[in-house]
Amino acid sequence: MSLTIYFLRHGQTECSRNNSFCGSIDSELTPEGLEMAKAFADAYSSTPWTAIFSSPMQRTILTAKPLCAAIEMEPQLRDGLKEINYGLWEGKTPEVISREYHDDYIRWLADPAWNGPTDGEIAITIASRAMQVIEEIKRLYSSGNVLVVSHKATIRIILSSLLGIDVGRFRFRLGCPVASVSIVEFSSHGPLLKVLADRTHLDERLRNLPGT
Repeated sequence: MSLTIYFLRHGQTECSRNNSFCGSIDSELTPEGLEMAKAFADAYSSTPWTAIFSSPMQRTILTAKPLCAAIEMEPQLRDGLKEINYGLWEGKTPEVISREYHDDYIRWLADPAWNGPTDGEIAITIASRAMQVIEEIKRLYSSGNVLVVSHKATIRIILSSLLGIDVGRFRFRLGCPVASVSIVEFSSHGPLLKVLADRTHLDERLRNLPGT
């Protein structure tokens, strides 16, 4: 049996609903976000889980909570799974950022691997800390199903790193809407992307909510 990692993005927050940048802001889930967490637990509680890892932010812990309760397993919290720190852009929409930090924003859009948000993190830094967690998981568990609950940019950066995609293109190569699941299987041939950004565990109402 091979190791399979399920990457789950947290459920809806006020920031994701309003399309504003939320990295270090420790936001909670909206009522709809809590519904998304329960829908994931309902759909995946029968999966034989080996371990659960989560970012220590409230929105990820609350997303993992219904599944953890259902299968009686505690999440292992890792700072490396936190979202990118958006610095002075935290809580602002792209429109406001483009107006107030225009040059930094243009550089970040062109190559976020080496150009960070104003006073924020670059993607290479996120890749380094997040991939340390993935390597830890691979070292601890040679087989089984492991859930990783994290964030939009962080998951896309991890997937880019695993699949050989330029980290500087993570925003334009991989989708990761709220409460979506991406699945990577590890074998002797390396990581294989089996599923990208699946949301079939959500009903149509939750899938069609505004915001990402």
